[in-house]
Amino acid sequence: MNTETRGDSARLAELIKDIRVAMFTTFLGDGPKGGTHTRPMYTQTVDPKNFDGDLWFMTHKASVKIQELAGNPSVMVTYCDPGKEQYVVIQGEGRSEVNPAKAQELWNIHAKGWWPGGPDDPELKLICVTVHSAEYWDGPSQATYMLSLLKAVATGEKIQLKGEHGKVGADPARAGR
Repeated sequence: MNTETRGDSARLAELIKDIRVAMFTTFLGDGPKGGTHTRPMYTQTVDPKNFDGDLWFMTHKASVKIQELAGNPSVMVTYCDPGKEQYVVIQGEGRSEVNPAKAQELWNIHAKGWWPGGPDDPELKLICVTVHSAEYWDGPSQATYMLSLLKAVATGEKIQLKGEHGKVGADPARAGR
C-alpha cells in the first residue's frame, strides 16, 4: 500500500477484521486459460490501526498452495459478511515463508490445533499476501434495506439505498467511487 491509500487501507482492514475466513484464490499457469484454485482460509489477526497492507495465513509446508504460489504469486482474496452487507475483493501477491517469529506473533488456539509443535513446527509455513488493490462494498443493514423496500413498494418509487463502494490501491484516483 502506498501512502496515498493509507486511510483507505485502514478502512479495508476495518471491513475485514471480523471476517475470519476468506476465499483464497491462486492462479494456475500464466494466463486466464490456466485456471484458478480457490479454497477457504483462516485470516490471521487484522488490526485496522496497524494494518500495513499484508494479510497473513498459516498452511502446511506440503500444501499445494505453496507450489501454486511458486508458479504464479498473483492471488485474489475475497471476504463476505452478508449479515452486515460487507463484501471485499483483494488482489495481491502471495509468498510463503518459514518465519517462527512471525508465527509466534500470530499464534492462537486454532494454530495450536493444526501445528502441535508450536510456531517452530517443521510442518508450518506462513503465506503473506501483499495487497496491491481492493474493491469493497459496504451496504445498508438488512433492516434498512427492508424499510427502504417497503417504502419503495408502498410509494411506487424506485428503492433508494445508501451504501459505500470504494477502491484501494492500483488506481487511487478512483478510490471511493
